[in-house]
Amino acid sequence: MSLVELDLTAHFAVVRLNDPSRRNALSSDLVTELIATFDAVQAARGVHAIVLTANGPAFCAGADRSLLADATGSAERAREVLGAVYEGFLRVARCPLPTIAAVDGPAVGAGMNLAMACDVRIAGPGAVFDPRFVQIGLHPGGGHTWLLQRLVAPQAAAAAILFGQPFGAQSALRNGLVLEVVDSSDLEERARELAARAAEGDRALLERVKATMAETRNLASLDDAVAREFDDQIWSITRSEGADRLRA
Repeated sequence: MSLVELDLTAHFAVVRLNDPSRRNALSSDLVTELIATFDAVQAARGVHAIVLTANGPAFCAGADRSLLADATGSAERAREVLGAVYEGFLRVARCPLPTIAAVDGPAVGAGMNLAMACDVRIAGPGAVFDPRFVQIGLHPGGGHTWLLQRLVAPQAAAAAILFGQPFGAQSALRNGLVLEVVDSSDLEERARELAARAAEGDRALLERVKATMAETRNLASLDDAVAREFDDQIWSITRSEGADRLRA
């Protein structure tokens, strides 16, 4: 059985975690398949966007507990094990294509990182975003504090990380952690609709815009952002694809 399923359409891909009996925990095998799947999707030049979702009752229960237990022996082993877990969601974060997480059920710890690594998150009513690091005796890792504090207000991040207050679907919506909440039966279809809208664009342009957004988010002024965008906008308007669209 494949632990990660791939459905390729004309211009976008649906990547589905498929280890429901273990609540899609990030095991070594699942991480390996997830990385390979994203590599394959990125290499498919016709694909312009990716939906990440999951089979079963959970989106992702976090790092496989057996891996965490294996990390307790020494700092050297912990570095090796944790770094391997990180590579699953970091591969998603590094993807140059637009990504959408469709989450229904718990996204816990590293599983929450996996959802936050996507550009957009939509949720079913059963979605729960739960850091749960401190509650099981772990310091947050894999960029969790950075990711969450960029998505929600500092007080909401503190309540979740320090005080163990998870975000249910509606709480996640109020706090800006998800874009919208839809019925479970409509969740993947809604994610596909969003992906199809991105797929209408040119892949090279989408990749450039996503890279620009990552950079301008940290710039200090509007003038800096104007300067950062200028050469890329000139590139877009002077190439044949941009000119053809503008004429249309």
